[in-house]
Amino acid sequence: MDSYWSAVIWSILPTIVVCAVFYFILRGILRFDRTERKVHSEIEAEERARRGLPPRAS
Repeated sequence: MDSYWSAVIWSILPTIVVCAVFYFILRGILRFDRTERKVHSEIEAEERARRGLPPRAS
């Protein structure tokens, strides 16, 4: 019975590891995109204020 559970764990382990790696990569991409959009909108607001344009409507 011990070898059965060992085989089960070794069969499921690669799937769990790949899912975890995929999760962290996707989370990093989404965080990077969110941060980049925020910085871009701040830069755009500064440029609009510097040129005397009204703030962009949301």
